[in-house]
Amino acid sequence: MKNSEQLYKALSERILILDGAMGTMLQRYKFEEEDYRGERFKDWEHPVKGNNDLLSLTQPEAIEEVHRKYLEAGADILETNTFSGTTIAMADYHMEELVYELNYESAKIARKVCDEFTAKNPEKPRFVAGSIGPTNRTASLSPDVNDPGYRAITFEELRLAYKQQSEALLDGGSDILLVETIFDTLNAKAALFAIDEIQEERGIEIPIMVSGTITDASGRTLSGQTAEAFLISVSHLNLLSVGFNCALGANQLTPYLETLAHNSDFFVSAYPNAGLPNAFGQYDESPEFMAEQIREYVEKGLINIIGGCCGTTPEHIKAIADLVDKYEPRKVNVAI
Repeated sequence: MKNSEQLYKALSERILILDGAMGTMLQRYKFEEEDYRGERFKDWEHPVKGNNDLLSLTQPEAIEEVHRKYLEAGADILETNTFSGTTIAMADYHMEELVYELNYESAKIARKVCDEFTAKNPEKPRFVAGSIGPTNRTASLSPDVNDPGYRAITFEELRLAYKQQSEALLDGGSDILLVETIFDTLNAKAALFAIDEIQEERGIEIPIMVSGTITDASGRTLSGQTAEAFLISVSHLNLLSVGFNCALGANQLTPYLETLAHNSDFFVSAYPNAGLPNAFGQYDESPEFMAEQIREYVEKGLINIIGGCCGTTPEHIKAIADLVDKYEPRKVNVAI
């Protein structure tokens, strides 16, 4: 992968900035059903409002604009608009057939904007991270309380879905594959297995970011793992980074990042929410307040990659970028 060397070089020099929330930004457009459909899907038989990944095909200018705002705010890494880009998640909209195209086009949009910014400032190369979300099915837990042995999905079904998504993200120009918001490590292992297959088949090394989700104050993922157990479960692959995102605000995430930073030879990433949601599901933390919470990460030398999840905007990313610019990244021994 041609940009891998630049990526490792950048990580050795500074803390890299990941972008913020795509969904939060898209809410500002107030898109309705017909906006999601566009001309191409105007006669689609099922409702599609809420399928943000589809907007890469029907409202690509909006996706490009959001990406551009995050790069202007200081982001080094853009996530593709593909959080739900598997056949499993797209089944909700009966759009499984579109999965390859959705991922490919989303990666192309992010690639185009990154290349523009890199051309303007080659000293600050920008990278595309293909976003691979957790799907809405879990391989470890039963959705039926009366049948604990039941599973709504198999490992093999997940592997195939993740492989299709990963190949399309790479073909569209992703530098990194980001397996994110992991609440069930078995799902993540299916994704990692699929990515490893692609590495072998294509004879390439893919920088892989893995980001789990601590769901509450118990300090565990939804499938019951502690931060340390999660780290051990994914450490069999040669990862670029391991980290946590979503579910918690920056402050609540600190002890779990400490666990990763002290026990891992990988780079460490974090992209917390803008605090915890209020009674209306909104996120209230201001950019300044959130950046202040993140100061603890950099003072303790815990992170290499920092960004924002739910509720974060370009203003949040700018405040974080301005803060961490003064700090050294966490030290990692990496053989490039």
